[in-house]
Amino acid sequence: MSNLHLKDQPELKDFQNYVRSMVEERKFSTTSAEAFQFLLEECGELAKAARQESKHLGNGVHSEIRNIDHEAADVFIFLLDICNKFDIDLESAFRAKEEINKKRWG
Repeated sequence: MSNLHLKDQPELKDFQNYVRSMVEERKFSTTSAEAFQFLLEECGELAKAARQESKHLGNGVHSEIRNIDHEAADVFIFLLDICNKFDIDLESAFRAKEEINKKRWG
């Protein structure tokens, strides 16, 4: 039984802490290089799901139908795992980078 719990109306740091606990609880220990590989794999699965959602692009007869919501969540999970591995507070990093972008793009 899992002890993981995400509070109602979580903030980004809550998601990041949840992923940290999830990785520990599930003993899903990866190197940073492996985590990047998983992230890229999940990005590919998200791209495939987005293509499947697009009605004007063809899908292979034997293609596994992917849930775009789940694939987006997987990308988010691996991104947060990578941030945790490098001690990146993603919310702070986002805010700092967005201030740079505001100045750049006016």
